[in-house]
Amino acid sequence: MRARYGIPLKITAGLTATAAAGLVYAAGFEARSFRLRRVTIPVLPPGMRDLRVLQVSDIHMVSGQRKKRVWLQSLAGLRPDFVVNTGDNLSDTEAVPELLDALGPLMEFPGVYVFGSNDYYGPRMKNPARYLMERAQGRYGLNGNKPVVGAVHNPWEGIRDAFDAAGWVNLTNTRGSLKLPQADLAFTGLDDPHIKRDRYERVAGGPDASADFTVGVVHAPYLRSLDSFTADGYELILAGHTHGGQLCVPFYGALVTNCDLDTDRVKGLSTHTVADRTSYLHVSAGCGTNRYTPVRFACPPEATLLTLTARR
Repeated sequence: MRARYGIPLKITAGLTATAAAGLVYAAGFEARSFRLRRVTIPVLPPGMRDLRVLQVSDIHMVSGQRKKRVWLQSLAGLRPDFVVNTGDNLSDTEAVPELLDALGPLMEFPGVYVFGSNDYYGPRMKNPARYLMERAQGRYGLNGNKPVVGAVHNPWEGIRDAFDAAGWVNLTNTRGSLKLPQADLAFTGLDDPHIKRDRYERVAGGPDASADFTVGVVHAPYLRSLDSFTADGYELILAGHTHGGQLCVPFYGALVTNCDLDTDRVKGLSTHTVADRTSYLHVSAGCGTNRYTPVRFACPPEATLLTLTARR
């Protein structure tokens, strides 16, 4: 009997040890292995000077995350021309002061922002397998699900007020602008499509013709939002939300995007085409996680320094 069951037990023990080691790595190391990606996008009108844009997203701040705070503060040393915050700043109702402390040095620069669902609502414990099941069912996160009920409400108003006081432009289903020394920029933003707060009809009509360049900004890159921006002629769209897949398979990539975007475009620079129009799309993998699933695997936390250059 021992000979019969000895090998399976050893295999089981080996798999358990491997899984435990992977969990320790994903939670203890990679989830705190913050890094900066640099991307160049040839999207500006000919003759326009380069713009350096720092995109931060999906911070999911939890009280006590000192390493994350210090890293975010250090990004001010990049001296970007402006900052784009694509939402999901919180994962703890008590973490607003620490979030604002982390972003304080960045708020010295011009900036724009949109909110995500985790700015409005507190996190909840979820079965990670839910995302795989929803994708198989074609439901994609909350797209098609019932509206949010019974959720903890975050103190998001304090974040909004601090961002506004710093001069950052609120793009919640509206348009805004930044006047920089080298260009007048316009922005069109949406509230979070993941919880059906987007209202594209309020901002439809295409880029601001009086600006040197216009950018579309949204938290979750649902196809309906990308289609609308692209069909209206926006050449660049910035988004977050996906966490880059968060738990990825080495040499394969992401299994889910938590929206109806395909996994090939779960993070980084890609394009989006509608009819005869094409936009650049940049999706940030973000630098945090839901507090109840504080792990990342083959998908380190990030911010991105985008250098916008003139089209050839």
